[in-house]
Amino acid sequence: PVCLPLQFLSYLGACDRLLKQGYEEGQVEEAMEMFQYSEKKAAEFLHLLAQFNDMGFQQNEIKEVLLLCGNQRDRALEELVMK
Repeated sequence: PVCLPLQFLSYLGACDRLLKQGYEEGQVEEAMEMFQYSEKKAAEFLHLLAQFNDMGFQQNEIKEVLLLCGNQRDRALEELVMK
């Protein structure tokens, strides 16, 4: 039972750090969940999501492609361009 609060505190800390980078709360929570609470993978995902969003791609397509490509930027970009 002791590790549950520690995991929760770790999760909150990770979310807080990602929020301070300017990502929206809903996106942070979704990314953390999608990547089994890995802050590193969630951060990569959020960074690429914002980058591709700025390029004009649709957010739902970006999410789908990033998940399929495992956050690999070049592969994801190829997939998005081909859609």
